[in-house]
Amino acid sequence: MNWLNRLLLASLAVAAALACAAYFWVHAPIDTQQRTLDLSIAPGTSAKGIAQAVQEAGAQTSPRLLFAWFRLSGQSRLMRAGSYEIAPGTTPQRLLSMLVRGEESLRTVTMVEGWNWRQVRQALAKAEHLKPDSRALSDEALMTQLGRSGVAPEGRFYPDTYSYAKGSSDLAVLQRAMKAMDKQLQGAWQARLPGVSLKSAEEALIMASIVEKETGQGADRPLISGVFNNRMRIGMRLQTDPTVIYGLGEAFDGNLRRIHLQTDNPWNTYTRGGLPPTPIAMPGKASLLAAVQPAKTQALYFVAKGDGSSHFSATLDEHNRAVNRYQRGQK
Repeated sequence: MNWLNRLLLASLAVAAALACAAYFWVHAPIDTQQRTLDLSIAPGTSAKGIAQAVQEAGAQTSPRLLFAWFRLSGQSRLMRAGSYEIAPGTTPQRLLSMLVRGEESLRTVTMVEGWNWRQVRQALAKAEHLKPDSRALSDEALMTQLGRSGVAPEGRFYPDTYSYAKGSSDLAVLQRAMKAMDKQLQGAWQARLPGVSLKSAEEALIMASIVEKETGQGADRPLISGVFNNRMRIGMRLQTDPTVIYGLGEAFDGNLRRIHLQTDNPWNTYTRGGLPPTPIAMPGKASLLAAVQPAKTQALYFVAKGDGSSHFSATLDEHNRAVNRYQRGQK
């Protein structure tokens, strides 16, 4: 074997050794010091910058090797900006796949049907890794930021679970929730029944929020809406406790008294006719539809039966008998 063949064999052996080493390196876990690392990639960051960011996040690895891997993979231009987590056991191959697929580390915040705006604020404040940009804003300033200047925030956000990348602004979550409510409300309004006692989508939203708070069982929603629709049609006051409770705000101690029903405020539907000036909670889709598709009923009254459902009555005498039976235990 001449020297040229020996050199060729040696070169092949070195290349094989390097390929083997590269294979094992790409598939070996990155040293994260046994903790999950936060990796934030800004838009426009180069492959070299991403490799450097991985090390700066706390990974015990060579940025040069990572950059070489990104380039050799042929996918270096496909990596996406975002917020990621490098968990223990993550390999360079898995890291590249995460960056190319945009598998950001997401968190969620849930807004529950029937919550009021104060409860939404509290949920956002407690949400993990959500930037509290709204915290220092008044309700008026916040709605201006969202493009709804002069509109009260109550009931404007659709109750759902929203995912977000770590470090996202809570204003971005609210923007999505507001657009979701706009879409659901518009869909419900377009599906309204002829003759419904509501003049606009705004009134439908307010009515839906009342239905949401009055309903113990889902099947009762259209009937409750039917009662309020009937009352509005004949000019009868709505006389619904949840609006009074809402008007009391944080002063409400859980016990609704007669004096509360008699004390006037803009949301007291015992002292004022028509709908209150704003929604009183976030209605879900079922309540939105019930508001615009009330059941055909002669009922003007209803009372809770104690099992989550309600008894509906067409006359005051019948209603009083139902109150005695279900609320006072009289037969």
